[in-house]
Parts: sequence; C-alpha cells; structure tokens
Amino acid sequence: MPFNSLAFLLLFLPLALGLHALCLARAPGWRLPLLVGLSAAYYAWWDLRALPLLAGSVVLNWLAGEAYWRTKRRAIVALTLGLDLGLLALFKYLGFFADLIDAVSGAGLSRPDWILPLGISFFTFQHIAYLVDLVRGTARPMRLLDYALTVAFFPKVIAGPLVRAAEIAPSWRTLPPVLDEGVARGLLLLAAGLAKKVFLGDGLGAIVDPLWAQAAAGQDLSASAALQATLGYTLQLYFDFSGYTDMALGLALMFGVRLPENFRSPYRATSIQDFWRRWHITLSFFLRDYLYIPFGGSRHGLPRQVGALLATMTLGGLWHGAGLTFVAWGVIHGAALALHVLWRRANLALPDWLGWACTFTFVALAWVPFRAPDFAAMLTVYRGLLGLGAAEAGAAAEFWPLALLGLVLALVGPTAHDAAARLPLTGRTAAAAALVLAAVLLQVGNDANQAFIYARF
Repeated sequence: MPFNSLAFLLLFLPLALGLHALCLARAPGWRLPLLVGLSAAYYAWWDLRALPLLAGSVVLNWLAGEAYWRTKRRAIVALTLGLDLGLLALFKYLGFFADLIDAVSGAGLSRPDWILPLGISFFTFQHIAYLVDLVRGTARPMRLLDYALTVAFFPKVIAGPLVRAAEIAPSWRTLPPVLDEGVARGLLLLAAGLAKKVFLGDGLGAIVDPLWAQAAAGQDLSASAALQATLGYTLQLYFDFSGYTDMALGLALMFGVRLPENFRSPYRATSIQDFWRRWHITLSFFLRDYLYIPFGGSRHGLPRQVGALLATMTLGGLWHGAGLTFVAWGVIHGAALALHVLWRRANLALPDWLGWACTFTFVALAWVPFRAPDFAAMLTVYRGLLGLGAAEAGAAAEFWPLALLGLVLALVGPTAHDAAARLPLTGRTAAAAALVLAAVLLQVGNDANQAFIYARF
C-alpha cells in the first residue's frame, strides 16, 4: 500500500486520522497502541508473511536493550547485532553471495527463492543504532511500545528516514492536540511529496526507463539517449526518494510526530562532501557514526582515514543493493570523498560555480552503475555518452521540458520542507493543496503511478 495509491489516500489514511483524532479526544492513553496497530496493519498490507519477522526483530532487540541496561554486558549487544546482520544477510545477500561463489568456482549453486521483507535494511539499521547508542550512553532504554514505533512507525518503516531513539522519544511521550498547525503543515508536505513523486519522478521514469531497458537488453544508445537516461535517472531518483521523504515527514506531522529532514537540495552541492551532507542525510549520519568513526575516521592519520572512507562507502553501496554494481557505486563515492580530503589538505579550492558543475556531473555519472542492472548495461550507457553507441537518435522530445522543470526545482527556491514550514496557513494555501491532491488522485486513478525506488532497498 504505497503512499501514492488510492487505497492509502482514500481508505487507510482517512481511517487512521479519524481513529487517531477520536483516540486523542476520548482515550489518549490508547494513542501508542493505536499507532502500533496502524503500523502493523500498514506493513501487513504489503506482505503479511513478513510481519512476524518485523515484530520478532523489534521484541528481540528491545529485550536485548533491557538486558544490556541491567547487566552492562556488551556480549548481549554483540550477539543481538550479529543476529540482526545475519537475518539481513540471509534475506538480502544470500543469493548475491551464492552467485559470486558460483561465478568463481562454477559450483552450480542455486539462488534461494524467498521474499525480501520490505524495509529490512532500514529497520535493521534502526536496531543497530538503538543498541549501539545504549552502549555509548547516548540513549536510554525505551518502553516496548515506544521502541516498536521508533522502528516500525508506518510513515517511515519502508524507506526511512532513520531516527535516533533520543530524537524521537519526545514524540511518543507528548500528546499532540486533536487538531493543530502540524496537521495542516503535514498535509502541505504530503501534497508536495506526492506531486514530486507522481508528476516528476514517475513522469521522468516513464521516459527514461525504456532507455535503461534498451541498455539492459544489450542495445546501443545514441549520445542523446544516453544523456537522457543519465540525467533523467538523476532527477527521477531525487524526486522519487525526496518525494517519499516529504510524504513520510508530512504524514508523521499529521499524527503529532516530527521526523528529521532527509534531503536539503543535494544537487546544489559544491563538493562531494557537501553532497553527502544534503542527500539522504539520516543515512549519511548513520554511516558516519556507526561505520566511518569506528573504522578510525580522521583521528588516526591520512591512510587510515582514506581506508575508512573507502570501507564505509563500499558497505554503504552494498547496503543499497545485493549487486556488484552497487558495490562499484560505493567504491566510486568512497574514492571521491578520499580525493576531496586530499584536495582540502593541499589547501586547494574551486569557485562555487565550478565546484557545483564538477559535483553534479560526477554524481550524475556515478548514478549509472547504481541504476544499471549489470556492468554490461553500465558500459552501454557510458559508451553512448561518449558518442560510441548507436547513430540513430533514440531520444524522446518530451523529455527536455520535464527535465528542465525538474532541474529548476532541484536547484532554485526553497525545499518542500522549508516551504511547508513557512507558508501562511490561509484559505489560498488550503485551496492550492486541495488542487494538488485532486490532480494527484486523478493521475493515480489513471494507474500511472510507479512503485517507490527505495522501497526495494
């Protein structure tokens, strides 16, 4: 039941908001159990078979946190984290490693055929953050209901944002008013995110996905088609995922919960480090705090720092998907971050406009292995960009108006998060939001909506 579906917008969300308002008015003590129930129902709608895994992992990690807090035995945390990562490896990476072993040894191993539980990467990272923060003393034990919502709250369970226990705990302890400004601003964010996803993300996807399918089939792309595939996916991914995040933050606000901002105009970045401070911010913080710093960070000399960057981003790439192209994407970004460190140590600098041009070009080119299903398709796109592919045009004329609109929105003006926070709550604002929602519903009713890209990670 994705956020951009009629079932969610016309059935689940109105029912959930109505029950939440009724609960706040008549039985506020039941608010958290209600939110847990709604989150379980939402997750089960996707795939009922995966619900026991989510629920079991929540209870296991909560019990581990309680046991550690009472005994201070780090072995409890280490064992539990090993189980968490083992489950992630079992469901997400066993087939990947089987393919690798088969490719090297020719053993003829078969790829296991079982479900990939939605959001397993995200809720595994939530467990890791909670237990590690308990050990570090930056978090305190949570009640079971609080922890269940921290991990599985339905606006964020599928694709984040990742939250720390300390930053979201007040939302579970504080009762919001039945109707307040947060509900209205949450609706604005929801409308903005839906518009970004449905009109820009899906619109661009409808144009460039056939080009990527052509590359995956081994058919050469012309320079113009390869450029559209690369730039189109660069924008499609941004509007798809940032649109999801806007919706997640907006939905959470409507239920009195503040989630952290996850995107801050990343395509305006003037360096690769700046990009990762703006793109998928909560994941960047996670990689920094739970991988890069434990690997040594910048505290143990330049060689250790470079190694930490490469290891962190390689694992970050593998986290995104069980494939060598994702690993390659992570290595590319790790190398770029390492080069950025060397550049800064040499006291070199670029004008902001040139830094932006280099960063945007690098990021767009690096999205190619992220999107390509294999290295052959990746090379097909790169050959096309170099003019070594097909001679025929193969590009879509309708691409450029939509791409230019996307570029303007990505590079100019406030983010949806800022706009929703600053807009005056007037009748005109409400009418504009209503018109956007009506247009989205008409488009979704056309069966033109696509699945969220990050839901598969």
